[in-house]
Amino acid sequence: MANETDFGFQKVPEHEKAERVAGVFDSVAARYDLMNDLMSAGMHRLWKRFTVEQSGLRPGQRALDVAGGTADLSIQFARRVGSSGQVVLTDINAAMLARGRDRMLDAGIMAPAVQCDAEKLPFPSDYFDCVSVAFGLRNMTHKDRALAEMRRVLRAGGRLLVLEFSRVWKPLEPAYDTYSFKVLPALGKLITGDSDSYRYLAESIRMHPDQETLKDMMVAAGLERVEYFNLSAGVVALHRGFKF
Repeated sequence: MANETDFGFQKVPEHEKAERVAGVFDSVAARYDLMNDLMSAGMHRLWKRFTVEQSGLRPGQRALDVAGGTADLSIQFARRVGSSGQVVLTDINAAMLARGRDRMLDAGIMAPAVQCDAEKLPFPSDYFDCVSVAFGLRNMTHKDRALAEMRRVLRAGGRLLVLEFSRVWKPLEPAYDTYSFKVLPALGKLITGDSDSYRYLAESIRMHPDQETLKDMMVAAGLERVEYFNLSAGVVALHRGFKF
């Protein structure tokens, strides 16, 4: 029997997950940024700004934005590292990557946009000063492999930033569940004509490791000084770890 993994609340063969996730993002790519603003009431911009501030990037350094989609982080990283630095945007999904590339060009940023699998990054070891993955880790089939790959391409002293939905403060769970499983799919249907993809989004968030479990996974991948910051009462958490 083939190994199985989570696709939302479903169990699917591991080899099917990437294709199913691709279908989700092919469906929502055109309205992805608009939906982010509507779903989070614009808060995703503050979460990403905080992530950039925690990156420690300076002019002349190198950053890798894994599963970077429409390039929100890549654009901000590029402004921090300047013309003497380097930012690489990656995503496994061609539709999302095309939007990210176009947004960087619109912002006057010339940077590589590479379609690749986060579990097999096509970059040399010990190369980047900062690697980020924002709202992408939970869609990966083998999170442990992806974390190990992201650590591999970090140079000594570099840091990995994982921005992801996490476990909300317990008193808020009932309201959060109502929003996630009732409001969110309805909003997705209205804006993108696709409720199923946003139902998957809500389910994938619930199946993603909580703050402490993800911290332990990053330590197991070889990262050190791992810590996390709860944002918006734990709706989102930013994990940061270093390679020494």
